[in-house]
Amino acid sequence: MKLIRSLIGIAALNLITSTFAQQTASPASEEKPSTTIEETPAATPEAKTTATPAEQPATQKKEKPAVPAPGKPASTAAAAPAKKTSVEATLKELENKWEAAIAAHDASFLQSAVASDFVGIYSNGKFINKSGLISAEIKSDTNTYASTKNEKLSVRVFKPNVAVVTGNAREKGTAKDGKAFDRTYAFTDTWMERNGQWQCIASQGMLLSQR
Repeated sequence: MKLIRSLIGIAALNLITSTFAQQTASPASEEKPSTTIEETPAATPEAKTTATPAEQPATQKKEKPAVPAPGKPASTAAAAPAKKTSVEATLKELENKWEAAIAAHDASFLQSAVASDFVGIYSNGKFINKSGLISAEIKSDTNTYASTKNEKLSVRVFKPNVAVVTGNAREKGTAKDGKAFDRTYAFTDTWMERNGQWQCIASQGMLLSQR
């Protein structure tokens, strides 16, 4: 029995020695350390659709409002020139209708365009009110007109509802005695908008030339 055990022990010792020799046979340089590479999955478009403020870059800048180019007014200031242009066009049209009413001997226009508290100085230097103006320019006028037109009209807006118009009025035609005339008047008319309607509240005229 001791002999068998001795044989078994010798065999085991040989097996251990052989195994040890195989493990030490390979050079240490051939042993490579085990490395594990973790791949980060590619970000999908949905991954950033709900980014929180903490995830946003600290250097992100807020967009500044657009600054108008030099010489161009901002949108909130553009309304003022538009209003002024509208007033200019409106008053020039009223002045032209005034001259047309004189040529047609039509008092209806002056009834609505001249204010009830109107005050003026006629071309002969006399002070007149609304009724005196309508009488002088329409009812008592016996001239026959070939043409009436305004020239060099200028509109100055002092308030949203107050403006002054200056210009010349040239009138050509034939007088009651049959003599032809060609007259040019210079005038200053003050207009005021009341309840949405522009009316002339003051006027002054003077005769510049007559042929």
